[in-house]
Amino acid sequence: MKPADHKIYLASKSPRRRELLRQIGVEFELLLLRDQMPRGPDVSEAVLPGEKAQDYVVRVTREKAEKAWEIMIARRLPLRPVLAADTTVVIDGRILGKPADQAEAMDMLRALSGRTHQVITSVALHRDQDTWQLTQSSDVTLSELTEDMMRAYCASPEPYDKAGGYGIQGMAAVFVKHIAGSYTGIMGLPLHETAQILNQAGIPTL
Repeated sequence: MKPADHKIYLASKSPRRRELLRQIGVEFELLLLRDQMPRGPDVSEAVLPGEKAQDYVVRVTREKAEKAWEIMIARRLPLRPVLAADTTVVIDGRILGKPADQAEAMDMLRALSGRTHQVITSVALHRDQDTWQLTQSSDVTLSELTEDMMRAYCASPEPYDKAGGYGIQGMAAVFVKHIAGSYTGIMGLPLHETAQILNQAGIPTL
């Protein structure tokens, strides 16, 4: 068991990020940001005009970590570092977020079918006035997908909470022909980079 002062908050609803943090022995509590109406999200994930994919994911991740810290202070919760991450998929300069419906998920998969795209994940740890942040990019090549394959996949719940409309750790693993980079980064939390920033902040892993 690690000392209590090594526990962190995780500002993410992703079950995959929780699993990955546990994999490297990090103790955490959830500190979730609001992302639903009617009050609107705590952090907007809208892309700014002319914003490049890497700049976008870095900005959103930092804003999530800083906002979660503010919420912790406002709620008078025990003071702990806050970890946040954000993942985006980009192809031909087009940023693919989470699809809103089946039509959008199908459109994303058509764009990715038979081609190589980038998955960019940024992770940030915020404590007091300090922020440690690293960003990782991987190349993913999908095989050619038929309409029937995409339709069957989009009939499942899997595409709709994932950037780009697919999850490499789920059924869509059969679509993935080749990756170059970090498998855990594609999942949503690059463990090498995450361990680096945790260690820099004095939080041991493993």
